[in-house]
Amino acid sequence: MTIKFTVYKGSKDGIKQAETERENLKGDEVLVRTTHSGVCGTDVHFQTAEMGLGHEGTGVVEAIGPDAKLLKKGDRVGWGFGHDCCGHCRQCMTGWETMCPERKMYGVDDLDQGSFGTHAVWREAFLFKIPDNLSNEDAGPLMCGGSTVFNVLHMAQVRPTARVGIVGVGGLGHLAIQFAAKMGCQVVAFSGTDNKKDEAMKLGAGEFYVTSGVKELKVKAPIDNLIVTTSAQPDWPMYCNIMAPGGVISSLSVDSKDLKIPYMPLILNGIRIQGGLVASRQVHRDMLDFAAYHKIKPINMTFPLTLDGIKQALKTLEEGKMRYRGVLVAP
Repeated sequence: MTIKFTVYKGSKDGIKQAETERENLKGDEVLVRTTHSGVCGTDVHFQTAEMGLGHEGTGVVEAIGPDAKLLKKGDRVGWGFGHDCCGHCRQCMTGWETMCPERKMYGVDDLDQGSFGTHAVWREAFLFKIPDNLSNEDAGPLMCGGSTVFNVLHMAQVRPTARVGIVGVGGLGHLAIQFAAKMGCQVVAFSGTDNKKDEAMKLGAGEFYVTSGVKELKVKAPIDNLIVTTSAQPDWPMYCNIMAPGGVISSLSVDSKDLKIPYMPLILNGIRIQGGLVASRQVHRDMLDFAAYHKIKPINMTFPLTLDGIKQALKTLEEGKMRYRGVLVAP
């Protein structure tokens, strides 16, 4: 039996509603009815591409393929940026399948579907069961935004005694503040203005610094781990000057410009710079469990999962008016 469902695709002429179809479920494929989808900055970048949009999906299992063993009809699941991997290369065998040479990722593969739609078909191995005390709405933004910031904390081996700086209090930053705070860290928030100070402090920041028009940052103590979540690269010399020896900078900004860092502070203080994609599957599972246990939730603005709702959500995000994650809700 052919499976047909509605998707919302990007195009050079704007976002359009379309239909897609799949043959009978095979292997460990799972048909998911989408209930919610987070709206990510990456979706803005891809809205003019010929592809199904959305990669922060949550929903309910409607059918499973012959080799699916872990999920059953009615289970609540989510998915993110990664769709598949080879399963046998060095990266896959060591838990880094997000770096697999044959990985399948949003924006490159499975272009006929996404989380902006009524349904989707994914491998069971790349679906995540949503913890009982976490709603589909709140889980949506965690599938990419939460996964991304939790992953760099994991990669940097952040300790509870660390001073963690978060640059940007937005879609990624407000989640990073919560994760770092619940890990027991001293959280230091940096933002262009002070209009997000109260929210940042409520979310777990212990210090807040305004950066607009500032040439030198004066903080109480050096920063051990700095997570940059702004849409563009920051003033690197200003932040390098507040890093502790051996500190780690995690840059999550999506910027086409080259990374230019002051060289001598880098080598004299042994600063490490790391990039990061979304988490591997086990780290992603750990993130969901951690968020559920510590009641970490995104601050959401909701929109209907319709053509008009998608356009409005992306416009809100582009205009910088989203506080802090957009979530599309199926009718």
